[in-house]
Amino acid sequence: MTGAQYADLGLPLIHAGKIRELYSLPDRPGRILMVATDNVSAFDRVLDPTIPDKGVVLTQLSLWWFDRLSGIVANHVIGTDVPEPVEGRAIVAQELDMIPVECVARGYLTGSGWREYRATGAVCGVRLPEGLHDGSRLPEPIFTPAMKAPVGQHDENVAFDEMIGRLEVPDDGERIRDLTLSLYRAAEPVARGRGIVLADTKFEFGKLPDGSIMLADEALTPDSSRFWDARAYEEDGALVSFDKQYLRDWLLSGSGWSRDPGTRPPALPDEVVRTTRARYLEAYERLTGGRLAV
Repeated sequence: MTGAQYADLGLPLIHAGKIRELYSLPDRPGRILMVATDNVSAFDRVLDPTIPDKGVVLTQLSLWWFDRLSGIVANHVIGTDVPEPVEGRAIVAQELDMIPVECVARGYLTGSGWREYRATGAVCGVRLPEGLHDGSRLPEPIFTPAMKAPVGQHDENVAFDEMIGRLEVPDDGERIRDLTLSLYRAAEPVARGRGIVLADTKFEFGKLPDGSIMLADEALTPDSSRFWDARAYEEDGALVSFDKQYLRDWLLSGSGWSRDPGTRPPALPDEVVRTTRARYLEAYERLTGGRLAV
């Protein structure tokens, strides 16, 4: 485990992922320090440079949502009393046995779901009506899981029954599906009331030793969700995003990058960094109604 940005905290590093770093707290058994860096990733690659204040947006927006969704499922947050260098971007969290599934709820058809629908008429085995287009609102939200892959590899979209077959405890599958859809149904009208269409989002869950399931990682951030401008969507169907889509679009159409295996994406221009940061901040401000102290 190398390349941790906050290794100088003097705490044992458990894991350094693309975005988050996890540290053990030797004086607090069963608790970990979870730090959100300013790294940004797309297409399973960490890009250069970082997006200033992004980790603060992810942490503070997750805390805002955790508080509002706590009546549906408990979450892993213990507190925010963290070392000064990571204030605002870190939490003390409950250590959990993570369920190896990205739990995706889709209320609208876009992204990989749109591509799969065009090819098969279904998304992760869920048949959808004919005649839908990119950005269509679905008749009802659907659960489209992905099995977690090792770092550097693509998560694998699977049908619900296949996910069940891969879990150590098959009953967990129905529980996380039901929780995912309940969280989406609770959050979607909140976001829309604040001018944002919550097209889709992903959650991760972990378990306590007694089998209880908790919401973990992050919740309803621009990294884990597709946020669209509700006014533009309602007026002419435009998919104006407040998430990573602007950055993805630049990589695919403006950067000259081929996405060939082994090729490194180019450095992000200053304008792309500034615009991505601004869109993350606008998502936070629209949803919470407040300004982020950065």
